[in-house]
Amino acid sequence: MAGFEASAQDVTANKGTSVRDPATVMHEVFGFSAFRGLQGEVISSLLQGRDVVAIMPTGTGKSLCYQIPALCSPGVALIVSPLIALMNGQVRSMGEFGIAAAALNSSCSASENRKTIGRLLRGELSLLYVSPERLLMGDMLSILKQVTVNTIAVDEAHCVSQWGHDFRPEYRQLRQLAEHFP
Repeated sequence: MAGFEASAQDVTANKGTSVRDPATVMHEVFGFSAFRGLQGEVISSLLQGRDVVAIMPTGTGKSLCYQIPALCSPGVALIVSPLIALMNGQVRSMGEFGIAAAALNSSCSASENRKTIGRLLRGELSLLYVSPERLLMGDMLSILKQVTVNTIAVDEAHCVSQWGHDFRPEYRQLRQLAEHFP
């Protein structure tokens, strides 16, 4: 388990809930035998409840850094993403691994959104991908407060630095997440 510094028992003690071992999840779910680069350190930090900024090149397994903690802990991971195609691809990919994931964004119909929110409230999802606009719309934050959110990831955050906050002004409002989910 190169790079993984905390044992599952350490993580359990820190969170006060039972969690699955990240190396076991990585192997059993995704088929990888070892963490790459800083994956283990990022995952360990997240499972210990720390805030993490992970900047990694394309193809280094960034998504696993939030997917594995999501699968190790009770509740749902909230992944904020600006790209609908990426969200839909991730949901499809997770389905291929047998992981319950869904997306809420402008490409979803009202009926699809209601079904996804129902699944969320019934505890049927491990990962919820949501656009920043959908996250901050209406009562979404209130809905999320009704479930256990085990991880919050802002994916593809480089879009903000590349195009500026005017590209997606909702990114500036994501600080609300820290207020609602300390």
